[in-house]
Amino acid sequence: MDMGPHSLLDTSPLKWHGKIFDGEWRDAEGGAIPVVEPATGKDLGTVGAASVRDVRRCVTRAREARAAWAAAPYIERAGVLRRAAELWTEHSTEVQDWLMRESGGVRRKAMYELRGAVQECLEAAALPSHALGEVLPSEKADLSMSRRVPVGVVAVIAPFNLPLKLSIRSVAPALALGNAVLLKPDPRTPVSGGLVLARIFEEAGLPPGLLHILPGGADIGSALVTDPGVRAVSFTGSSRTGRVVGELAARHLTRAHLELGGNSALIVMADADLDRAVPAAAHGSFFHQGQGCMVVGRHLVHESIYDTYVERLAEKAGSLTVGNPMTEDVALGPLIDEHQRDSVHALVTGSVDAGARLLTGGTYNGLFYRPTVLANTGPGAPAYENEVFGPVASVTPFATADDAVRLANDSVYGLSLGVLTADVGAGLALADRIPTGTAHINDQTLNDDANAPFGGMGESGNASRFGGAAANIEAYTDTRWITARATIPSYPM
Repeated sequence: MDMGPHSLLDTSPLKWHGKIFDGEWRDAEGGAIPVVEPATGKDLGTVGAASVRDVRRCVTRAREARAAWAAAPYIERAGVLRRAAELWTEHSTEVQDWLMRESGGVRRKAMYELRGAVQECLEAAALPSHALGEVLPSEKADLSMSRRVPVGVVAVIAPFNLPLKLSIRSVAPALALGNAVLLKPDPRTPVSGGLVLARIFEEAGLPPGLLHILPGGADIGSALVTDPGVRAVSFTGSSRTGRVVGELAARHLTRAHLELGGNSALIVMADADLDRAVPAAAHGSFFHQGQGCMVVGRHLVHESIYDTYVERLAEKAGSLTVGNPMTEDVALGPLIDEHQRDSVHALVTGSVDAGARLLTGGTYNGLFYRPTVLANTGPGAPAYENEVFGPVASVTPFATADDAVRLANDSVYGLSLGVLTADVGAGLALADRIPTGTAHINDQTLNDDANAPFGGMGESGNASRFGGAAANIEAYTDTRWITARATIPSYPM
């Protein structure tokens, strides 16, 4: 009888509790990190806390393991990534449950991350068979060519909000292109952002020593960025921390790929279909409790439809249910922790003090924050000017397209943009005037396909370093120039 897939994460303390992963499950030198369910405060287990010595040891092992992996036939590397894609599907229910319990996301959000993991692995599986070089013209009688070679050891530092999606999008292509990877998941989501990847790739047949999971704090991140054996670092997180990572990486001549914060604008033109615009806007602001760099932070709405829009958005927000996603069918789960809740609430109350009108929300019970709509915001309102990372929609009117462009551009961030309009051509023209890493006409800002380049401008990062074959090959390989001649040439010396 078919009993279904076995458990991916054995709950026995002999397997992973209190451990780190370097191809094997080992005791960590840095102690233990509790895994806590935000919705209930319940302890779900412990993972090992890496020490700086653990980092150094893992870098050494990764360097030793990667040469054989880089030299392996491309079909072998592709096969591991394809098998990993299959395993995500086979273990989808278990992984979804971990994502929901550990990050507080609802089932729909967990399914989004799972689909992303499958697609990232399938896209990565195609990378080893790409033509990784080209033949160059030469004035000499030789063969001149460029060749893409693996960078070596890659560090990946991932956040808590989409812990699986934002880890696998760097881990999968880096491995596929012949590198070894050291992954530091956020200590608040070390299982769904770290240990599940270890188990998937372990079962997929990845040779030991190529993937290391090192939960820890800022000291572990610094150790990864500054270790001379690490040649590239992929960081997703806040702009403030990203600046530190970028500075450390530059000082050590380490390549840094930074995807940072955002405060994306959604421009709603006068001719937009409000029956579709309002639900799309609500999704853009309230998906995963607003804990995302791409979520809609600023709703810029034409003055002719402004009153109707804010009324309907507030009505939609007020109808959304909030609760424990593991026990209730809800639209929003909890925020990740008290620090995040207090930060969100301070931005909301500060905006009301600055003159914004609170239409709905602005209250919480424990970590459960009600979806919030603020009207009459704009420059000077904290929730309008800053990345909130919570379920808060700031809505402000504009009179002309030029006004919308000015407001959208009045931000240090440049990650994503949405334009809702009946005139697609006008929407594209408007997007051309607003520099962002991604732009979506007749959609909200929260979009991320595995085969599409992704990144931000300004304080949102250093351009498209994630997603798509070209971006991934650029991120995780170096270019060498190689020539070959039939005979040694004569020189006058």
